[in-house]
Amino acid sequence: MGTLRDLQYALQEKIEELRQRDALIDELELELDQKDELIQKLQNELDKYRSVIRPATQQVHKQSVLQEQQRTKRQAISAEPTAFDIQDLNHVTLPFYPKSPQSKELIKEAILDNDFMKNLELSQIQEIVDCMYPVEYDKESCIIKEGDVGSLVYVMEDGKVEVTKEGMKLCTMGPGKVFGELAILYNCTRTATVQ
Repeated sequence: MGTLRDLQYALQEKIEELRQRDALIDELELELDQKDELIQKLQNELDKYRSVIRPATQQVHKQSVLQEQQRTKRQAISAEPTAFDIQDLNHVTLPFYPKSPQSKELIKEAILDNDFMKNLELSQIQEIVDCMYPVEYDKESCIIKEGDVGSLVYVMEDGKVEVTKEGMKLCTMGPGKVFGELAILYNCTRTATVQ
């Protein structure tokens, strides 16, 4: 009788041990999924930074080579025209396009999620939200072409786009993402193609 009881006790211990291992495996799988999500998020951020750094460093290198070849005297460089008077902006009225509360919130959240635009003042973000208007593109349409001069910033409301640079895929973006802002913020040509 003692051996049967011992076997039942040993069996219960093994069953409990297996339950604990299953629970540990479940915890580790959850942790692995979370780390995979973090890796994907960090990869997307890295892709964004690479898309900015590569063209900037290439442009700086080309400019320094040209400057070395043409340097005869010191020159001043200005990022924006000096004839521009900031007081002129007081008389500018920005266009307003009505939109649903959901669209307003989507645009605002996309801006706040964007590394380059999230530090704007809330009043500036509200002005951007008010000025944005809907545009629809067919599937496979080219929205932004690398190297073009850009004057528009986009927020994806529906669908997805593929971002490429020099023919190489950088990432795929879905709803709630801002794109096209770099050419506007840095007064440069488009740094990637979006379709």
